[in-house]
Amino acid sequence: MYNFSQTDVVQIARDMLGMELFSQTEAGVASGFIIETEAYAGITDRASHAWNGRRTARTEIMYAQGGTVYVYLCYGIHSLFNVVTNRVDVPDAVLVRAIQPVSGIDLMLKRLKKENLKSPVLYGPGNVSKAMGIHFSQSGMLLGEFDVLGMNKIWIAQGKSPIADAEIAIGQRIGVDYAGEDALRPYRFTWEKK
Repeated sequence: MYNFSQTDVVQIARDMLGMELFSQTEAGVASGFIIETEAYAGITDRASHAWNGRRTARTEIMYAQGGTVYVYLCYGIHSLFNVVTNRVDVPDAVLVRAIQPVSGIDLMLKRLKKENLKSPVLYGPGNVSKAMGIHFSQSGMLLGEFDVLGMNKIWIAQGKSPIADAEIAIGQRIGVDYAGEDALRPYRFTWEKK
């Protein structure tokens, strides 16, 4: 299993491309290759929920051990899936922005209320979580461990990683203009399959 406790969140975000994200619920198992990620560098990054050491009921999960699931509610509607990285008390995290569905596609379509996928890639972190059946109530779980009811589980497998540098686009994160200069950091990674 990949070591999410490493200290370089940017490298972890890059490494996650091509890994396979799995979610198990009562409805079944779904999975997809991770196509796009964004790194958030904890207390030194104005785009991070934990910037400047902020600790709230929501962000406390970011201070857990690497490999902890951090799912937060965006606009009161969308659950957004992140993986906490680094060691305890260093609140780095990687947001998963896009996947290429692999298994459980019928289940994903049902969750998305669609008849088919118009693209081989499912873009948007809200769509990813919805399709995978990932909910903000799962925040705080460890990757690979069942929830308190012993039913739901999220894990990440090696999949097709590592991805060659020539197949990776690096850019600025999306929707973090409020972060000033930190919004310009090249922390978004996209697997542009050849």
